[in-house]
Amino acid sequence: MALTKVSTGVVDMSTSTGGLVIAKGNDLERPASPSIGMIRESTETIPGKVEVYTDNSGTPGWQFLEEVGPTTVPLTVDYLVIAGGGSGGEIGGGGGAGGFRTSFGTGNINGGLQSVENSLSLSLSTTYSITVGAGGIPSGAQTTPSGSGGNSILSTFVESIGGGGGGSYISDGASGGSGGGGSSGGSVQSGGLRASNPIQGFNGGANSLTSPYPAGGGGGAYSIGVVGNGGSAMESSITGTPTDYAGGGGGGNQRGYYGGNTNLYLGGGGGAGDGSGTSTGQPATNNTGSGGGGGGFTGTYYVGGSGGSGVVILRYPSSYTIDTTQIGSDLSSTNNNSVSGYTITTIICANSATTGTGTIQFT
Repeated sequence: MALTKVSTGVVDMSTSTGGLVIAKGNDLERPASPSIGMIRESTETIPGKVEVYTDNSGTPGWQFLEEVGPTTVPLTVDYLVIAGGGSGGEIGGGGGAGGFRTSFGTGNINGGLQSVENSLSLSLSTTYSITVGAGGIPSGAQTTPSGSGGNSILSTFVESIGGGGGGSYISDGASGGSGGGGSSGGSVQSGGLRASNPIQGFNGGANSLTSPYPAGGGGGAYSIGVVGNGGSAMESSITGTPTDYAGGGGGGNQRGYYGGNTNLYLGGGGGAGDGSGTSTGQPATNNTGSGGGGGGFTGTYYVGGSGGSGVVILRYPSSYTIDTTQIGSDLSSTNNNSVSGYTITTIICANSATTGTGTIQFT
């Protein structure tokens, strides 16, 4: 059959309500000497598929036209969920960092140097619960650990455990997301243990029986607490800006009574509180999940600093929004669109001393 060549570049079929009928056949019925741009319907290789003769990277051949797939961007959500940090103890250990759990990034950059977790595939118009843990409150007790931080929870998917409180005077540190440090007592006081299922941080440190009797530092998300100093914080770039979270509080000591050159021991970064030898331990920065510093001793017993409240950060495609009208009065949120194509929502406690709960929906 002879070919009829159309002399114009465009064939106007805009008034037609039907369809264009094109040649069809099996593979053996393909033109013997095809030209670039020829199209036909296959009845053999994949029946019903339209194929085009094209030059793909210098290699001419028949290729099938792809069908248009879904145009909706999947609602894939990355998270950083950090629990509240533990408070420092009276003449005591540093508070442990709140549990650090994330799906953002690659490699062993999760709490406790674990692998990052899987991103979440969420749904529109579905209610998801949110809890953000408060920082631990110093207890003032001398034979039990100071206050631990509150848990932070993202619906049924993720729960980060609050940091353990630092040991007070003659007590071990409490266990938690990261463990609290052992107190500055007259005997060996152990650091608290980290959460293990899953691992979210590190153990707290034990004290020392060498003057001025430094207490153990609280465990951090990146490393263990040691004598005096808190374990290191962990960095996350989920907001687009590298930021440290979940450092262990520094241990207190008895320099104010026994003397010595060291007045304080350092927190592990990320807003963690330093310990003191002569006064109250330093509080941790809120919304970081870091531990508070242990208190000192001058003949007067000093309590530790409060732990920092936790935070929940969600990163998702900017074609979606979170309905914050139902988030509740216990929580507050802010949005950040500095990363192209994404919205980052940060959810914190409205009152850092009170664990906040609420709900969200994506629209």
